[in-house]
Amino acid sequence: MNYSTQSQPAGIADHLSNASRTTVIEIEHLSVRIGQKPVLTDINLRLKAGEVTALLGPNGAGKSTLLKSLCQEIELEAGRINIHQQPLTMWNRQKLAKLLAVLPQHASLTFPFQVHQVVEMGLYPLTLNQRQGEQLIDAQLEQVALSHLKYRSYPTLSGGEKQRVQLARVLTQLAQSDKPPILLLDEPTSALDLAQQHRVLKLVKSLAYEQNYAVVVVLHDLNQASRYADRLVILQQGEVVSDGPPHEALTPVTIRQVWQYDPIVVNEPGQLTPLLF
Repeated sequence: MNYSTQSQPAGIADHLSNASRTTVIEIEHLSVRIGQKPVLTDINLRLKAGEVTALLGPNGAGKSTLLKSLCQEIELEAGRINIHQQPLTMWNRQKLAKLLAVLPQHASLTFPFQVHQVVEMGLYPLTLNQRQGEQLIDAQLEQVALSHLKYRSYPTLSGGEKQRVQLARVLTQLAQSDKPPILLLDEPTSALDLAQQHRVLKLVKSLAYEQNYAVVVVLHDLNQASRYADRLVILQQGEVVSDGPPHEALTPVTIRQVWQYDPIVVNEPGQLTPLLF
């Protein structure tokens, strides 16, 4: 898999028709309250391996809160979350770290680590010898096109470069999972220029299609979500208002309801993916 490839991952049609699509995350009647304010209300979702699911919605809709619930960073008011048919609260922390990783929107790290040392942090839950660990770090840096910055001081990097280093770190963390890995991404393209945004999203899609990852990504760009995600879950005021493939979930009526915007929708010839203007 090459980070810089400009084409869609090979075998997409075969993937869509033949992949097992095992359910890896079950969210049942999930509600979250922060103080007196309900943030999520009665969320029910089943998320599968081999798919990219995009969480969409305006600011304050509950997207990041839903990711934090999956990471046990926030207390649930009601409901439950199962990971691979086991309650999230019952997982051993070290075993779960090999299976589930999150790339936050901002990762604060000011100590002058070199780039490879930051990626090396992803080795923590793994059982590799030194040589295997070094090979894995090199492979992940190559995957995000940062091999040339291996020995650079992390704080001197641009925001986009830092985000890609952190992506290499979480991919290192998931490298030895014995079950389909779960990758959670909170606005991973926010610090990237246009070309890097598309390259990262192509990589994410390749991970789902080629390595059976279950990917859940928070995005604001509706066209990027429509292009790269298999499934869109649209939130409004903490509730799911639309859920399905892009051409079904992202309709003009839904956009008008959720974002108060009247879009121009263009369907490319022979394509189901809508373009929005």
